[in-house]
Amino acid sequence: MTNRRGFLKFGGAAAVASAFGGLAVAAPNAAPAIDPLTLVDPELRPAALAMRANTGFPPLSRETLPLIRTKIAAMSAKPLDSVGVSEQQIGNAADVHIYIVNAQAGAARPGIVYMHGGGFVFGDAKSNLRELQTLAIDLDCVIISVDYRLAPETIYAGSIEDNYAALVWTHNHASALGIDPARIAVMGESAGGGHAALLAITARDRGEVPVLFQMLIYPMLDDRTASSRPVAPHLGTFVWAADANRFAWASFLGRPPGGRDVPISAVPARNLNLGGLPPAFIGVGTLDLFVEEDIEYARRLAIAGVAVELEVVPGAYHGFDHNESAAIAMRFNLAKRDALRRAFARSGSLRTGH
Repeated sequence: MTNRRGFLKFGGAAAVASAFGGLAVAAPNAAPAIDPLTLVDPELRPAALAMRANTGFPPLSRETLPLIRTKIAAMSAKPLDSVGVSEQQIGNAADVHIYIVNAQAGAARPGIVYMHGGGFVFGDAKSNLRELQTLAIDLDCVIISVDYRLAPETIYAGSIEDNYAALVWTHNHASALGIDPARIAVMGESAGGGHAALLAITARDRGEVPVLFQMLIYPMLDDRTASSRPVAPHLGTFVWAADANRFAWASFLGRPPGGRDVPISAVPARNLNLGGLPPAFIGVGTLDLFVEEDIEYARRLAIAGVAVELEVVPGAYHGFDHNESAAIAMRFNLAKRDALRRAFARSGSLRTGH
């Protein structure tokens, strides 16, 4: 049975994907031989069927984007009263807004710098606060959710700096937040996962702030997917598809995706050197548009000597883990939490000599 809250939340994202053309998978001549719905895990099929018919958003354009953003923001679950959340404006050239979850001065707990999803063009740091509060309590950690600037108004260089500023601020204010500065992870899903990967690369290259771990949930890593590199016709049928991906990357890059002129600094998968990055967890479903790029990124991390755990979930589409009553989603969410818990515990043991 579909979890209503999870479906409402992700059904809204599906509608936005539809506005992008996200449910139009391929040209008529490239139609898959079988209905992609038959490949979906049985528990996820009711939500997948409902998403096919979702037409609640206007076609996406620069003109309609403000309305779409407003609609998505209105679907956010109310934060819990029992877990502390504070807001902070941190100073850099743009002034970045962040939300601080579960801080406790004087403690020395793990910290997570979190970047929200939304294809680089919608979403905000407040939208997932309830989920982040639950995660913070479960892991006994502090979470910083970053309101990075969105495309197309701000392209990649600006949002990368926003996220990096939040990481530096978190490290510099670790004591006041109750964070162990040696146990800070970066985390995100979809475009937020792409931002988390970019943040890990940026932190490695600048050498100012250590990052313990990167949690990359069906991350958006390669602009060439569905632009200069074709994908199998059944991939991306639900929630996020080829047309959506091309629009999002074009907005983020400020130029068409897939070309030779795309800057390496904007795209994790184009980075030629993945050595020296923190250990990673990468999770993705077999029906996700990002499945190939995520598997390839995990392969390259392993070859570069980076410890990486790859979780490929059969029958799962983009964002399936928000359908919280489905067993397949519960197992995946448990794997994410366990990976973070192990990373935080290993670091603590190393520092104490155990």
